[in-house]
Amino acid sequence: MSGPRPVVLSGPSGAGKSTLMKRLMKDHEGVFGFSVSHTTRNPRPGEEDGKDYHFTTREVMQEGIDKGEFIENAEFSGNFYGTSKAAIEDVRAKNLICILDVDIQGVRRIKETDLNPIYISIQPPSMEILEKRLRDRQTETEESLQKRLEAARLDMELSKEPGVFDVVIINDDLERAYEELKEILNDEIQKVQTKS
Repeated sequence: MSGPRPVVLSGPSGAGKSTLMKRLMKDHEGVFGFSVSHTTRNPRPGEEDGKDYHFTTREVMQEGIDKGEFIENAEFSGNFYGTSKAAIEDVRAKNLICILDVDIQGVRRIKETDLNPIYISIQPPSMEILEKRLRDRQTETEESLQKRLEAARLDMELSKEPGVFDVVIINDDLERAYEELKEILNDEIQKVQTKS
């Protein structure tokens, strides 16, 4: 795989990954490309197939996993999620910095590949703040919220392990977190901008 180094963004649901990612892509148009993940869950209101996710069936996705077409995959709340090699190649072929939004399991799987991305963890300031953010979304049942919180606790623990991430950003202030993210990616952004 050639092109600029991809970026793996990880962190619990509600930590602010999507907000930071969307802003980065808006402020640096033509620099970043999002690797669109596959999922077997149903689309949420406003989500588009091929843009937010590639929505697919369990059978089709399992077949792709068995054929080795995914760089990482995981099961969460009874649904499969995964990043296909093709989705990454699509972005890199356009000489863009490929952003992968993956969970901690995905990070571990990608570490076993030759992708060589920059690993960034976005973490909430505390479990209490994270729970409030998730409750404010009003998109979860109590059961699925508890599952997300449990996954978040694990994620926050693992993000502290040395060598897992190149950098951990605590998102207690969106502006500061965004500046920190931009600074980390500055070298790769420069490479793309000088080529275009």
